[in-house]
Order: sequence, then C-alpha cells, then structure tokens
Amino acid sequence: MSWLVFPLIITASFMLTWILRRYALSHSLIDLPNARSSHTTPTPRGGGVAIVLSFLTAVLALFHLNLLSSEYLAALLGAGSFVAINGFWDDHRDIPARWRLLGHFLAAFWALYWIGGLAPISIFGLIVDLGIIGYVVAAFFLVWMLNLYNFMDGIDGIAGIEAISVCASVALLHLLEGDSQIEVPLLLGCAVLGFLCWNFPPAKIFMGDVGSGFLGMTFGIFTLQAAWVSSDLFFAWLILLGVFIVDATLTLIRRLLRGEKVYEAHRSHAYQFASRYCERHLPVSLAAGALTMMWLLPVAFLVVDEKLEGIVGLLVAYLPLVLLALKFRAGDVEVR
Repeated sequence: MSWLVFPLIITASFMLTWILRRYALSHSLIDLPNARSSHTTPTPRGGGVAIVLSFLTAVLALFHLNLLSSEYLAALLGAGSFVAINGFWDDHRDIPARWRLLGHFLAAFWALYWIGGLAPISIFGLIVDLGIIGYVVAAFFLVWMLNLYNFMDGIDGIAGIEAISVCASVALLHLLEGDSQIEVPLLLGCAVLGFLCWNFPPAKIFMGDVGSGFLGMTFGIFTLQAAWVSSDLFFAWLILLGVFIVDATLTLIRRLLRGEKVYEAHRSHAYQFASRYCERHLPVSLAAGALTMMWLLPVAFLVVDEKLEGIVGLLVAYLPLVLLALKFRAGDVEVR
C-alpha cells in the first residue's frame, strides 16, 4: 500500500470535519455549557462522523487490496457502523440509556462473532481459556471500552490526542519488532488527526458520541484481535490504553462505592479535576499523550520484546497512573 494514502486520509477527515461543522451550525447541533460541562463556549458537535467515514473507507480499501481479512473487516465495519449510527442518533436526540446499552451489546457480540471471541491468554506460561464465558467477558470489555472513551471525551483535544498517541505507539511497537503490518492503526490515527485539527484546544467542534463511541469500540476490537496474534500484544494494547482505562475505571468504582447513579453526567474524572486546576484544557490533553508515549510505550515494548511478563507489565504500567489519578481526585465528590 502506498504511503500517500495516509496524508489523503488526513485531508479527507479534515475536509469532512469542516463540512460537518457547517452542518452542525446550520442545524443547531450545539453543545451548550452547563453545570456538568468542562467547556464555557457553545460548540458544534458530531465531528466524529469524519473519523468514522474516513477510517471505514480506508479499511474497505485495505480489504480490496487483500491487506485485511474479511472477518476483521466485518467486525470493524459492522460494529463500528452500528455504534456510530447509534451515537449519531443520540447526538441529534437523546436515546434512553437502556436502549443505548442494548445497542452497545449488540455491536459487541457482532464483533465477537467475527473475531472469534476472547482468545486464550498466556499468564506466566499458563494458558487461560474461558471458552464460551470468554464471549461474555469480551462483550463487557467492548461495551466498557466504548463507554469509557465517551466518558473521557470531556475536554478539548484529549480523546483525539489519546487516539493518535496510542495508534502511533502501536505502529512503533510493530516496527521495532520487525513487523510492517501497521496500516490499520495508522489509518485510524490519520483519520483522527484530520479531525483533531478542528478539535485542538480551543475546540471548534466536538466529536460527540458518534466519534467517542466509535473509537472506544474500535480500540476494543483492536485489543481483542491482538490477543489472537499473541498474549504479549494483547497486554501491550491494554497498557497503551492505560491513561483512559485507569481514570475511567477508578472513577466508576469510587462513584459506585458511594452509591451514585453512574449513568448521570458528572465532572469527577481525574482529567476534569486537573483541567480545572490548570484552568486550561491543553496541558492536560497533551499530558495524556505524553504519558502514553513516554511511559506506557516503553513498558509495552518490554512486554512485546518478552523482557517482561504481560500481566506484570500491566501492573507496572498502571500503578503510577492509579496514584496520579488519585492525586487528581478521580471519583471524588465535586465541590461546587
């Protein structure tokens, strides 16, 4: 595949975002600031459609070039499209939470049917094969990835910077291991980069549920697909996604322990407290990318290079993130 396709995808995503911004403005698809918002300016939403269309067009091209299997294509295209349509509709008019969740699980099981569920995972040389139960575990993982990405898309640029840093890190991992099969994550990173030009602080458009849900589901599929290649690569993906996984999961657990309604909007993630402390979004969004590239990538490399056991690497990578999230009060009660 020609490397010229990558700037082409960036350009396509950039132009599509510009068109979507004009559409959102003309149809009053605006996020208005409220007590639960981290922004203060009314901003158009729904720009994530550009990411979805650019990336799915690119993977279709990969399939026609025989660079992508039909099963992998079906998982990405089917689940991604369903989640994106669900999110697009929710961006236009709110869908009740129970119906959104049902849609999320349907998309998850669709993806799992094509990728074969949860692969057997090697932990200290012991092969853990959950069989049919693995489908249930993997479904909850995909739905949580979808929702946590939505929760973490709360300040300008953070979701895009996280996606690009993870995709770039995975591509670098493959290159360091002498594997040139980096097209799919790089294409996603390029699709996000075109959008990020408009979402970089101060944002001119938000990706909305259509974009954040799509990215969460897609990263979840990437992670589960990697497990079929090797357990080390599976753990590497989990490590690289650590900034979002740790903050969102720790916040959820602490709110659950207090008996709060976790499906209600809030501003108690660590990154939200940090952005209020800094009084700016940019330092926090850049910090998310820096943590991925400068801390999580080296640990992931040690795992993929078999210098570190996967589960040990995961714990080593996550421990400082947990401490950092607690320092910035992840899941604390917000005092107004």
